[in-house]
Amino acid sequence: MAFPCREVDESFINAAPIRFVNEVEIDATPERLFEVFEDETAWPKWFNDIISVEWTSPKPFGVGTTRNVKLKTMSVSEKFFIWEPGKRFAFYFTEMSVPLMKAFCEDYRLEPIGDGKTKFTYTVACEARLLLKLLGPIGRGIFGSIFRKGALSLVTFMKENG
Repeated sequence: MAFPCREVDESFINAAPIRFVNEVEIDATPERLFEVFEDETAWPKWFNDIISVEWTSPKPFGVGTTRNVKLKTMSVSEKFFIWEPGKRFAFYFTEMSVPLMKAFCEDYRLEPIGDGKTKFTYTVACEARLLLKLLGPIGRGIFGSIFRKGALSLVTFMKENG
């Protein structure tokens, strides 16, 4: 069963009731990182909770691109509303298999910091449904840990796969 999530725009990233922001320094250029983000086979290797990524729009990817992602505990459909190659992309969930969120989006920002390195700012913004609200701080802690580990895993992945 699929549970719809509402469409959001860029303003939601800063205005969402729940936000997680992680910043890491990565030994790779923004362009190289963007290549990794476009590669569906790379996601399960660096983001441990992702089992598979399937782009459902043809290349070249851009605003309006869609994909399906299978996670350990659920599957989601996503739609990209920001797409700036080598700099930034953001997407929101259009639906999810578990009724956890009314709205959910992720924002990936890449900023060159010299010497072939990048500052990666990974922001997750969401509005919870009742099920997740009932979990309170425990639910927030679990999700916060997942996103923090994802950012740190990308650092490790890029050290090993440049």
